[in-house]
Amino acid sequence: MITGTIKNRIDGLWDIFAAGGLVNPLDVIEQITYLMFIKELDDNDNKQAKESVMLDLPYKSKFSGQIEINGRTVSGESLKWSVFKDFPPEKMYSNMQDFVFPFIKNLHDDKNSAYSKYMDDAILKIGTPLLLAKIVASLDEIYKEMADLHDSDVRGDVYEYLLSKISQSGRNGQFRTPRHIIKMMVELMDPSPNDVICDPACGTSGFLIAAGDYLKENYKDQVFFNKQNKEHFMNHMFHGFDTDRTMLRIGAMNMMTHGVENPCIEYRDSLSDNNKDKDVYSLVLANPPFKGSLDAEIVSNDLLKVCKTKKTELLFLALFIRILKVGGRCACIVPDGVLFGSSNAHKAIRKALVEENQLEAVISMPSGVFKPYAGVSTGILVFTKTGHGGTDKVWFYDMEADGFSLDDKRTPVTENDIPDIIQRFKDIEHEINRERTEKSFFVDKKEIVDNGYDLSINKYKEIEYVPVEYPSTSEILAELKSLEKEISEGLEELEKML
Repeated sequence: MITGTIKNRIDGLWDIFAAGGLVNPLDVIEQITYLMFIKELDDNDNKQAKESVMLDLPYKSKFSGQIEINGRTVSGESLKWSVFKDFPPEKMYSNMQDFVFPFIKNLHDDKNSAYSKYMDDAILKIGTPLLLAKIVASLDEIYKEMADLHDSDVRGDVYEYLLSKISQSGRNGQFRTPRHIIKMMVELMDPSPNDVICDPACGTSGFLIAAGDYLKENYKDQVFFNKQNKEHFMNHMFHGFDTDRTMLRIGAMNMMTHGVENPCIEYRDSLSDNNKDKDVYSLVLANPPFKGSLDAEIVSNDLLKVCKTKKTELLFLALFIRILKVGGRCACIVPDGVLFGSSNAHKAIRKALVEENQLEAVISMPSGVFKPYAGVSTGILVFTKTGHGGTDKVWFYDMEADGFSLDDKRTPVTENDIPDIIQRFKDIEHEINRERTEKSFFVDKKEIVDNGYDLSINKYKEIEYVPVEYPSTSEILAELKSLEKEISEGLEELEKML
């Protein structure tokens, strides 16, 4: 979690942009992202250079020697954040406009890459040298504070706090999934170096980044010391789609600063007929938008065959089934209505999960998880595509706490079920004998079928009522008489003192 000091510095940075006339939250986020990217490009280059020396591996810095930009030659060193941050404002501004920004826009040799496509129309909207100097100095202080925390996750926390400032955030379920929930889902799925991972509503690529970080942490040798696996990781493993170019641009930069050189981040309406993907991915991680209804005419007929509806949350579930390979796995967030809705479409998609695939787990989350953006109750579905059934029992878990208060402030608390969820899921054979009164338990497929494929945990959880013993009437009256006597004696003492 970021400290109050860092939050105050980010608020101060936001005020600098506002004073400079840049008030659109998405514009501010985008401009900050460009500068964070430039800063981290320098930091990552220095880090990789040191690692290559330690491992005795060849490495060529992106900033080495003279670099030609727009027909002019400039020293690569002058493009580094650590160098130009100390320039006078006028020189810094001209250097940023003429060299640094064009440099990052054309960083990729492959002009068809996600990065090149979405940086092509990137614009530096910081209008004056003094404004740029103030922003660079403020962001540099934020990075110093981040370094002092010695927390590998702090960069994500800072970015999450920035995203929380978007007033539209959460309106369509579009921008923000809490990072600790993303990390939990990734840990549950345990991605492997051979996976092909997709988020069909990727936003800023949070799920893809978390999956990449998990692989670097848990499969470092298999990924980076195997030529074939490394090439797969850099170019073919990660696929993300969205219909917002700003989000795609931020997502592509995010992936690149997290060490993925060429992710497949594309502009695509995943639910339309233009999306031809079928039996392609081995892992889907997603929090699709719950924005209500779509025009049925633009929705792929393949999805409407599974469940005839305009509701995006149901159509995305049908999409996940379609785009997964047989044996592919999915962990996705759905609103509670998906779990118990009584319409034909709701029942059809749940029936498809239970009867035609292997539904493994339903994790019920408390309604405060998405605050302050929305109070909607949600759950996580975990399933494997089989195409021929396989559901025998379904594991349910009743998450009551996620490590943060469930009000709008979302302050850290000690209660946290996430470690327990991960531990129980990974040791799921020992869950078989748990009672329905516990946090987690299994439910037989037959019982789910008999209940109209209802997947809400309250349908199956048993509440253990503990009888409360109250004192008898005579004991209560005796206590009242005793209190009355004490009061009378106290009043008499007061009268004597007057």
